[in-house]
Amino acid sequence: MRLHQFCHAVVGAGVPVRSIPLRMEKSKSMAPINLFSRPLARGLALCTLLLLAAGCTREPPEEQLRNTLGQMQQALEERAPARFIEHVSGDFVGNGGIDRDALQQMVRAQVLANQRVGLAFGPAEVEVQGSSATIRFSALATGGSGRFLPERGGAWDVTTGWRVEGGDWRLLHASWERR
Repeated sequence: MRLHQFCHAVVGAGVPVRSIPLRMEKSKSMAPINLFSRPLARGLALCTLLLLAAGCTREPPEEQLRNTLGQMQQALEERAPARFIEHVSGDFVGNGGIDRDALQQMVRAQVLANQRVGLAFGPAEVEVQGSSATIRFSALATGGSGRFLPERGGAWDVTTGWRVEGGDWRLLHASWERR
């Protein structure tokens, strides 16, 4: 049976054929559904708005500092000294009076000397005083050829000073002592 014969048989058999415009007319006559007329739906909408508003708030300074420290650790492990140094203030001072440029050269030298760099921090003690902060932690650094066990390593006690610059925390000074 061909298509036109099938259509003729269906229409001729008394089966009603509904056109799209007829269905559209029927939907216009239906009452609109108001989701906010129900208390549960209004409560859900309010909760959703509150959650969205809470997501827009800035994280507390302590959490920002911990995240920045984690980003610096990740940059070292990924052998990206430029990403590490982004978090260091222009007037940084470290052990022996090293400045930001000397720190950058020291980080580059470690990345070049070691195919794999590992860095693990002990618990960090964070103290925030307005737009400045101090973080104290222990650090274990490892380096080597990238095989199973590191060839070099060392543990340090580290004290760092931070300040807010342009809305971000920057490392201002650091001192480290080998354990």
